[in-house]
Amino acid sequence: MPNLLFLSILAAFPAMAIDMYLPAIPMLQELWGVPFGVVNRSLVIFIVTFSVFLLVHGPLSDRFGRRPVLFGGILLFILGSILCAVAPSITVLLAARALQGAGAASASSLSLALSKDLYEGAERQKILAYIGVIMAFCPMFAPTLGGAILKFASWHWIFVTQACLALIGLYGVFRLKEPLAEFTRGGVLAVAGRYLTVFRNVPFTVLSTAFALMVLPHFGFIGGSTDIFINGFGMSEQMFGVYFAVNAFGLMVGSFTCTRLAGVVPPMRILYSSLCIMLGAGALMLVLGGGSPLTVTVPMVCITFAVGFSRPIANSMILDHVSKDVGAASGVITFEMFFVGAMSMELISLEWAHKFAVLGVLALAGALIPLLTLLVMRAAERRKA
Repeated sequence: MPNLLFLSILAAFPAMAIDMYLPAIPMLQELWGVPFGVVNRSLVIFIVTFSVFLLVHGPLSDRFGRRPVLFGGILLFILGSILCAVAPSITVLLAARALQGAGAASASSLSLALSKDLYEGAERQKILAYIGVIMAFCPMFAPTLGGAILKFASWHWIFVTQACLALIGLYGVFRLKEPLAEFTRGGVLAVAGRYLTVFRNVPFTVLSTAFALMVLPHFGFIGGSTDIFINGFGMSEQMFGVYFAVNAFGLMVGSFTCTRLAGVVPPMRILYSSLCIMLGAGALMLVLGGGSPLTVTVPMVCITFAVGFSRPIANSMILDHVSKDVGAASGVITFEMFFVGAMSMELISLEWAHKFAVLGVLALAGALIPLLTLLVMRAAERRKA
């Protein structure tokens, strides 16, 4: 299996697990007679356990190697998917989703670590951008596939499909040659202690935290989209899949644009442009007022474009500040992004009168904070020079 395809499959695990399931949320809300926020918590719990285990898999892979950690994580994801498929209640589903999240974390975290292991410099930026293009296809395709499954079968088959797709990633692990030649030493405390080394790296910590906030509106939309489009605008599950795919198309176009411009346009110019686009889109969301599907979709497409356009460059720039403990550093980057995502999804689940306005505010915050961080750090560098 080619490295690019394998890394893309690993990176796509969270999108596959989250977005394919979205059309089923209103159905489960009605089936089990629980509020939207309770069923939506199955997304939040997945993201929370996913985020926590990112911090486990990263240093474990530095200690024992990428292959064994990937193998165990994907098997755990498959087990969680099977338990989701047979869940008789929301309680069992929440527990099974936690297992899914714990397993998916190995794939997502180590896709970034493997990109550092296998590629360097501008080539790594392009590879990460290509992965972003392929990854963005999942949010486009997954809700449509989930809607089609609901049309011809029950919601249980969504999770059966996820387990089957995970088998492809497992095959890739079998074909992978272990890239690490040197491993960290020590027991659990020594492995966990690698994070102290990572967090002492001030430029890495500041940049990774600031750019994690860019995903605030993106995950807010994922968590609130079914309530906005299906419950709010009365869309069918199939039409919702189309609108969600249009939004995800912005992510793919942004990542593809990055593949064309990486190595040609200065990285900082790409980052500044992305942040300005998100800032303008957040303001547009508030001005348009969210009275129709189109007035929500247009600014959200701009926001997801900005996320796709900037993320490969931002991740590569952040990793450039790391020379050792790459697995732990990759775990931190992905953990912060998805932890921010979990907070955003929980926030959007609250009973807001206008969820679109919340998305607009999240976009403004997600653009302003990393923009100010870049400006301050650049000013500090100039003073040192």
